[in-house]
Amino acid sequence: MPIDQQKYAVRVEQLVRTYRSGRDTVTALAGVDAGFVRGTFTAVMGPSGSGKSTLLQTAAGLDRPTSGRVWISDIELSRLSETKLTKLRRDRIGFVFQTYNLVGALTVRENIELPLRLSGARPGQDWLDEVIDRVGLRPRLGHRPSELSGGQQQRVAIARALATRPDVIFSDEPTGALDSHTAAEVLSLLRSVVDAYGQTVVMVTHDPVAASYADRKLTMTDGQVVADQALLAVS
Repeated sequence: MPIDQQKYAVRVEQLVRTYRSGRDTVTALAGVDAGFVRGTFTAVMGPSGSGKSTLLQTAAGLDRPTSGRVWISDIELSRLSETKLTKLRRDRIGFVFQTYNLVGALTVRENIELPLRLSGARPGQDWLDEVIDRVGLRPRLGHRPSELSGGQQQRVAIARALATRPDVIFSDEPTGALDSHTAAEVLSLLRSVVDAYGQTVVMVTHDPVAASYADRKLTMTDGQVVADQALLAVS
């Protein structure tokens, strides 16, 4: 039966990633098959070295797999040149990482609008206003990252990820540098963009509390998905 590409924001097929370590070959991904349905929130868990961050990096086009295929919507990444892959990441993928990755010389507003400006697109002001209000940053738009708390910086990162209305947001340990109260606020925000906008979120985490905000949990061990569990998400 043919696969409905439009059902999935992201899909990976027989994904393998190996690395050389001295004379040894290390297998980070060992033939992973997974699909991430549009409008869902998936947590990817597993012990250190299980391959969860490598899965995120290859699915997001940040790293090329050794073999296998990745689709973002109906676009197969292995067919793309580096230039086209860079454009796809900029236009159709959002990123939220533990370290925020904000530009210190830019204001909050300028950081949020950065992906649009890099692509030459004119920001839709109604959408940007909605995103800014969703993340609660309107009073801080003229501030720079150094003037914000960690939780506020992560909110900027989430708003920046939403600015282009991407097919998917990939997030790697987004609350790893935050205290438990601030982490809960950030996770509730990620949950809300799934529920309010039908956004697709794929989040790598080691924290079962963080994972409880998701609809689904994939568990990885030794480069393979060993469990795929539906969750009752925290509202």
